[in-house]
Amino acid sequence: MPLPSETTMHELGIANAILDTVRAEMQDRGGARPQRVGLRIGELTAVDPEALRFAFEVLTQDSDFSGLALDFEICPLRHRCPECAHAFDVKDYVFACPRCGAPRTECIGGDELELAYLEVEDGESAARTQSTA
Repeated sequence: MPLPSETTMHELGIANAILDTVRAEMQDRGGARPQRVGLRIGELTAVDPEALRFAFEVLTQDSDFSGLALDFEICPLRHRCPECAHAFDVKDYVFACPRCGAPRTECIGGDELELAYLEVEDGESAARTQSTA
């Protein structure tokens, strides 16, 4: 396997942190199996979702989390105008308020990198699924 690029190394660290969080959460859920992990990733985070997916798959391959799905919600860069309180998605790096034209606006979104949800199958359902397979 080729050595990962610097970008992938960044995403590898994030994938590892996600798995640490899932492990910690699963310790309190005796017998439950994680099915899906959802992340919110802002446009400003410099995280490449496909590199993150690759790193996540490498780390979960041949592990207790093999097959764990990773979903993304990409959050756009959002600003709010302090003059008229209008919130808007920034397009083409135009930060002026599209409603009133105020040149200075404040960032209110696009820098997220957070766990949005964790879907688990309880231990009883997991046992049923394994016995019928």
